[in-house]
Amino acid sequence: MKLFVLLGLCLSVVESYRFLVCNPMAIRSITLLAEGVVKHLLKAGHEIVFITAFPDKNNNNPKLRQVDISENYRRMQAEDILNITFLMENTDQTIDLELLQEMYIDIGIQTMENENVKKLMQETDQHFDAVIIDWVDTDLYAGFAGVFNTHLIWSYSMGPYWPILRLIDGHSNPAYSINNMSPNTLPLGFRQRVEELWNQLHWSYIKNFLVFEKEKSVYEKYFGPYAAMRGRTLPPFEKAIYNASLVIANAHHAIGGWPQTPQNFKFVGGCYIEDPPKSLPADLKKLMDSSTNGVIYFSMGSTWRSKDIPKQLTEGLLNIFGKLKQTVIWKYEADLPNKPKNVHILKWAPQTSILAHPNLDFFITHGGLLSSTEAIHFGVALIGIPIYYDQFHNMVKATTAGYAIKVNLNYDLIKNLDAAIKEMLTNPSYKAMAKELQMRYHDRPVKPSVEVVHWIEHVVKTKGAPHLRSPALHVPFYQKIFLDLLALVFLVLLLIVIGLYFLLKQLFKLGTAEKRSKVD
Repeated sequence: MKLFVLLGLCLSVVESYRFLVCNPMAIRSITLLAEGVVKHLLKAGHEIVFITAFPDKNNNNPKLRQVDISENYRRMQAEDILNITFLMENTDQTIDLELLQEMYIDIGIQTMENENVKKLMQETDQHFDAVIIDWVDTDLYAGFAGVFNTHLIWSYSMGPYWPILRLIDGHSNPAYSINNMSPNTLPLGFRQRVEELWNQLHWSYIKNFLVFEKEKSVYEKYFGPYAAMRGRTLPPFEKAIYNASLVIANAHHAIGGWPQTPQNFKFVGGCYIEDPPKSLPADLKKLMDSSTNGVIYFSMGSTWRSKDIPKQLTEGLLNIFGKLKQTVIWKYEADLPNKPKNVHILKWAPQTSILAHPNLDFFITHGGLLSSTEAIHFGVALIGIPIYYDQFHNMVKATTAGYAIKVNLNYDLIKNLDAAIKEMLTNPSYKAMAKELQMRYHDRPVKPSVEVVHWIEHVVKTKGAPHLRSPALHVPFYQKIFLDLLALVFLVLLLIVIGLYFLLKQLFKLGTAEKRSKVD
């Protein structure tokens, strides 16, 4: 018996890996995915070094080392794009892609300049079986894999959009693939295909001609010396970024509308969601249990704050909420005087626990992908008020799927939201579709928490999972579109035309010569 126990312990040691998980973006919702991955890897017995802007000071797990980069959070808080009033008063919602890319590079510099990160990188005895890097529009963090000479796994909080797919499968065809900021959904009409072609060309131009050299210089400046400390040469940037073994994405097929994906793109949507969710706090549970007329939950997420909504709109929201017989739970980050009796303010809300309650009627949200995923997980219909970035596309997909109503964030919000609430309360089709999507979402062979650990371990066990990688990465663009074949066909046709020309010319000469001889 003791021998079997000892053997079991030895096997557990052999199967224990070390991972570096890097989540440089100081956006709480994005960090949730990384935290979920870390939690499941720790539960599987692995050792984790976690670079995060939101360290959990209550986590004393001896296998977890947190590298605090919370200074990045203060950098993000300074951005105007996080202020609801600013976004409403600047009605041009066109996203400056170059400015966005510059911001991500600045965050990358700030991350690498962080003293805690420097300390980690200077520890030359550190080794990892793989690095798991959160990808948000910049490729420069591929340098971690080069420094530690290990496998690269991208973590992605969104779905299979072509900006991430290009790193593991080449550029996607814009006729049936879209960007995460696109207002379109599949299938695409003629005008939409033209829009997606332009979007991809525009983004690629900015990435390859305006941003690439800046990213490359940051990559070489900050990762090159650390590789040299270990006696290694940093891989060229243009090769390192395409060397990922895997992409784990917070997406699922339930809602549909995704393009084809390579084998090393794994859908693990909802892997961070606690299942079952934690129990509600006693007072909140009592409130929701006693709300026999139903509950409406309103939250603008963890990045944008409801307290930044202009005062006149806040008053208008309280007015329409006060007329409802339902209980309204509003995540609001400040005190709110003169609120109706049926409106209850929470400065922090246990969102998944609220969404799981049977008395919840629907969820008013900003349309972030995590909130959208959680809504499907618990079968909850949505009213979406998108603010920025991918939220517009998320809500277009949700409305197309039939479980959501989209309301624009502008000074007509009160009138439009009032109409949306009435529609949601009187039309059962939205809730029915949410329940249908919930069934599709949960109908999978294993839970996403199990799947994400499996594929990460699989990368290590198979030395980078080369068998999953797409051959498209090794095919030059001119071969993908058969330019070489077209060139050959053109050359053959040209030779035929030239041959016919000379043949006809000779025949013409012979005919002319015969006529002359007859005349003579």
